[in-house]
Amino acid sequence: MLNNFLFPSPFKRVKLVWYFGKIAIGTPYFLPRVWKKDGSNMVAKPRKIGFDFVELGWKTKWEETDYRFEWAPVWSFVFFKWQLAVSFKAPEEYHYWECWLYYNNNTNKRDSIIDRIKQAKEEFPCKWITSVNGETKETCYWNLILKEKYKL
Repeated sequence: MLNNFLFPSPFKRVKLVWYFGKIAIGTPYFLPRVWKKDGSNMVAKPRKIGFDFVELGWKTKWEETDYRFEWAPVWSFVFFKWQLAVSFKAPEEYHYWECWLYYNNNTNKRDSIIDRIKQAKEEFPCKWITSVNGETKETCYWNLILKEKYKL
């Protein structure tokens, strides 16, 4: 995920969404917590102080390249009942992260960015067809998530 910040990337930058207030941002399915041993069992207790670094949540469905987005990355700091959280919000979030996963995991990193984009668009088209009132519209999400100079 940090490749998007540290290295040249053809993808539009994600926006940082800041939150400060009572604990409210999950990491990812539950509010921040820690696991403690209670006798012979492990139990979840609310986090009182500490950091959580939640990576991009994803899975594959039918094939190893059939990516499914689950949750965006979050950095969270809890101090008693207060939380400071930074979420990474991408444009066209589901399509963005699924295309990013394909580009990052399934294209040859020795190739140029342009060649990698061409390969990814060919093998992972990310085109959606919608029909409303008899009118059909095709949307190529690659064109909505790539920086202008990388749209082919």
